[in-house]
Amino acid sequence: MTTVLDFLAKGGPVMVPIVGCSVLTMATALERTLFWTKLLKREDQVVSAVLEAARRDLSEAAALATQAQDLPIGRFLLAPLRLNRPTPETFRLAMETAGDREFVQMRKGDKLLETVVAVAPLLGLLGTVTGLIATFGNLNIGGGGSGEQATAAAAGIGEALITTAAGMVVAILALLVFRVMITLQAQQIDYFSDVGNELELIYRQYWHEPAQSFPEPAQRGDLMRTSDRLG
Repeated sequence: MTTVLDFLAKGGPVMVPIVGCSVLTMATALERTLFWTKLLKREDQVVSAVLEAARRDLSEAAALATQAQDLPIGRFLLAPLRLNRPTPETFRLAMETAGDREFVQMRKGDKLLETVVAVAPLLGLLGTVTGLIATFGNLNIGGGGSGEQATAAAAGIGEALITTAAGMVVAILALLVFRVMITLQAQQIDYFSDVGNELELIYRQYWHEPAQSFPEPAQRGDLMRTSDRLG
């Protein structure tokens, strides 16, 4: 611990925001890891159960989706299933709206990581420049500096470069986490699209189209009265 603190102290005051960026990056990575682990571990099971139930009973499918409301996929599937005999267009609109809302939550932390990727190297460069200014300001070149002064100047330059290295390391870590998150988000968009299309197809095939072919008793009565009047 003492060695780490000494290393950070050599970088000067600019190391403080760089360390702050690293803490934010690690906290975001941990939070997103827990989020994606929970999601990817259960979503296939939830989707399979809901789609299978939707072929038998929409109320049962809605109940299963309700139990999975802690997952984005559960809320996505529940949005159209809780509607009362919607048209296919309304069914799809409910899914699209829920999907857009869930994708916003999946992108949580992206802006922070993008900021760290952009700012951390600049902070490292700033620390190096200020360190070099201080080093050359203390070097008495015109006064015939001694070898000890040259050695001290070289050591000061080396310490000034610490901030550049630290800034680049933090930016690289943030970029790696960001790219992994972007990949997972793209996969989920495709997954949600496939699941939504399948659920809409089930609704059309098993519930909407049969209801149009065989109207409700009240509708059949209206059709019969209309036919009698025409006859």
